Amino acid sequence: MKKTSMAIVAALVFAAIAFSQQQKIVLAAMPTLLDKNMSSDTTAEFEDGLHVALCGAGGPMPSANRSGACVAVIAGNQFFVVDAGTNGARNLGRMRYPQGEISALLLTHFHSDHIDGLGELAMLRWVSKNNTSPLPVYGPEGVADVVNGFNMAYGQDAVHRNDHHGDAVAPLSGTGMVAHSFAVPANGDAITVFERDGVKIEMFAVDHSPIKPAVAYLFSYKGRTTLISGDTTKSAVLEKFSNGVDLLVHEALSITLVDLMAESAQRSGNDKRQKIFNDILDYHTTPREAAEIARDAKVGHLLYYHIVPPLILPGMESVWLGGAEEIFSEYTVGEDGTTFSMPANSDKIIKRRSGL
Repeated sequence: MKKTSMAIVAALVFAAIAFSQQQKIVLAAMPTLLDKNMSSDTTAEFEDGLHVALCGAGGPMPSANRSGACVAVIAGNQFFVVDAGTNGARNLGRMRYPQGEISALLLTHFHSDHIDGLGELAMLRWVSKNNTSPLPVYGPEGVADVVNGFNMAYGQDAVHRNDHHGDAVAPLSGTGMVAHSFAVPANGDAITVFERDGVKIEMFAVDHSPIKPAVAYLFSYKGRTTLISGDTTKSAVLEKFSNGVDLLVHEALSITLVDLMAESAQRSGNDKRQKIFNDILDYHTTPREAAEIARDAKVGHLLYYHIVPPLILPGMESVWLGGAEEIFSEYTVGEDGTTFSMPANSDKIIKRRSGL
């Protein structure tokens, strides 16, 4: 007992000393930590190939580990982002991705939870590398209106940053975004919206009715492929373009869980929220349906994103899947930071990271 008491006293004394010296400890450690973060670039570790990371794995409802829809794609030395949901731009910073190196942003549709981080993403790309040209933004018809609106909203911010930091950091020629608009092809066809240095990006329509236009993107690079669904119901055209892809990044919503939320809203007398929950049931894909697409299209791996509703309790993931794992076993329920790598000209699909 005496030895135990002495050990406890010693531990308390040590803790008290450490607490009294915490400022000195922090100040001593900070330079090393800052140097590491300032010089670190996660993408520099990637071998040649196609790399996909979720900078936002969630939907419009708040979640601790899933931000608004945002997918980063690294293909060779080019860096793309698909959609710019809430917190996606900041997650790229947490993931130590070089925001200033973004080659282009692609929008799947114009729901707020896919575009509300657009202004911040463009600003961070601009000032983090002294970019002298605006961020290219690709999308279906209507993208120019979105881009022009954000450019106007952030116009005064751009002037202030240039006034404060000058052209060395914030040249006005690089502020904002420039839109590249494409008519969505009909009859289940695809159109190439980007092709450079071995990277090909195709766009095709998906069914998110009554939301139109809504599109998905198929990336190809050195024998590797990934398809990002955007918001959609299960559709034959998406299955067609998913055929044989290495990584299918697909949205999903659990009807079971959203029904429970609608019932709760009804009990609470919140008719408007109940209507919202009921309305969203018929223009998304369930986890089981996404698994069916992955199985029938013979994809390499299925990565769920745009997870609705948030999975906040132990056991909710199993309920959310609803047996999807029995349909297609090669799957991951994504979180912010989940990352996959597909080395060039191989068949490897490597999970690099499960979350932030």
